[in-house]
Amino acid sequence: MVGGPARRAAVKHLKEKLDRSERHSCRAAGISRSTFNYEPRPKPDEKVLREEIRKLASEHRRYGYRRITALLHRKWSVNQKRVHRIWKEEGLGLKRKRPPKRSYGPKGEVKRKAEYPNHVWSYDLIEDRTVKQDRIRMLTVVDEFTREALEILVERHIGSPDVLDVLEILVDRRGAPGYIRSDNGPEFIANAVKVWLEKMNCETIYIEPGAPWQNPYIESFNGKFRDECLNMHLFHNGKEAKQIIEGWRVEYNEYRPHSALDYMAPAEFFRQYAGSLRATPSGNRHTASPSMPGAEPLQMGANPKL
Repeated sequence: MVGGPARRAAVKHLKEKLDRSERHSCRAAGISRSTFNYEPRPKPDEKVLREEIRKLASEHRRYGYRRITALLHRKWSVNQKRVHRIWKEEGLGLKRKRPPKRSYGPKGEVKRKAEYPNHVWSYDLIEDRTVKQDRIRMLTVVDEFTREALEILVERHIGSPDVLDVLEILVDRRGAPGYIRSDNGPEFIANAVKVWLEKMNCETIYIEPGAPWQNPYIESFNGKFRDECLNMHLFHNGKEAKQIIEGWRVEYNEYRPHSALDYMAPAEFFRQYAGSLRATPSGNRHTASPSMPGAEPLQMGANPKL
């Protein structure tokens, strides 16, 4: 027994079942009589806040109470401990999954860590299946500094020409990155891809075979992508998968709080970073990528939740 509720329950048990006095029961449970008899007075907005928490938890079933608190902070001034209390009372805690046993690589600094937007991108391939067991492959591209999901290409087959098409669209829209990180998949080490990246003055960072921990940003994104999108939907066909996945990508960029960004959405963090650059005198401005087009945010479409 550590918490107050458990101690109060012990006092009630001693009084009702063992016919002990309140004074003796409180002394045995290690709680004062005033604390035992205290009746909390809910705040006037308790009911509305509780309903809002239930609503957000229903809309975002894989969010924890910290991420829900960050969403509430956009229009409420509420303490995280209060949200946690209501979260537990409503039984909204996520079921803990026992992770499979796997080998972890040595801890250390990420090679060529991103220092500003468009400095380092990373991309990878992830697979899923429709309800008819048709395979769909997805190419995910992430800006490692802003954590933005720049693109998620959904096709039945993805080869080096598809990778080149995505890169050309992104570079035309955002400018070429300084570096791009990937594994040694045939889609990424193809000569056509290497030649094109060299032409764009973009250096490649290939991780060692069998060492996914050397590409942590895209691995982390793919984990969230699978947990919050792929595992939550049944795709009847590739067209439906594209629509649902693109909607999730927009929500991820524009709406979803990111813990590594002080619970800001990636696009919000990008706008704040761009605003700080404009407000800083040019003599003290942080070095930016030559290809970063005036710190303009990536156009990701409107979010219906905003």
